[in-house]
Amino acid sequence: MVVDVLRATTTLTAALAHGAGRVREAITVDEARAMKSIEPDALLCGEREGLKLPGFDLGNSPFEYEPSLVRGRTLIFASTNGSLALRAAQAARRRVLAAFVNLAAVADRLAGEPKVAIVCAGKLGAFALEDAACAGLLCRRLEQRGARCEDAGARLAAALAPADTIETRSLVEGTVHARYLRSLGPVFARDVARCAELDTIDQAFEA
Repeated sequence: MVVDVLRATTTLTAALAHGAGRVREAITVDEARAMKSIEPDALLCGEREGLKLPGFDLGNSPFEYEPSLVRGRTLIFASTNGSLALRAAQAARRRVLAAFVNLAAVADRLAGEPKVAIVCAGKLGAFALEDAACAGLLCRRLEQRGARCEDAGARLAAALAPADTIETRSLVEGTVHARYLRSLGPVFARDVARCAELDTIDQAFEA
């Protein structure tokens, strides 16, 4: 399972809910362009420092991925942190995308799995509170279904989990990356508000 609340897994969940065909992560801009040359009908998507990459079709806002644009299309996705997390999980049998917006659906999808590994994107390899808290809330919900947190990291994440919708919004909007995104303008502030929603998409998707 992969978590990048601000914003990759929120955005990709919205895109797939709107009918996007599949996601192919790219680590670098050059890799993304090379993939596009092989699959010219795919959409080039991604950002650096929060901003859409020059010449790309879409950035990393959940509001950009409208059904009319993404339905049936492959997304070549090159974000700063989310793509790295997706690549880190490439050996997994399934890579489920998790964010606060679809956490209940993710818990339903993972219930009964013998083992779940959670990859948090963080920020350039460093800790990100929003990702850890999202992973922690999932841990709590899976524990309610009989699962067990097997390592200290999972138990710590569970301790950070918000209790409800109000706490989720407060936590996400107070994080370092949320403050940075809001500094980029009102469009990005709207993204932060979207990423801070809890259980508003009733589907879980694989990448």
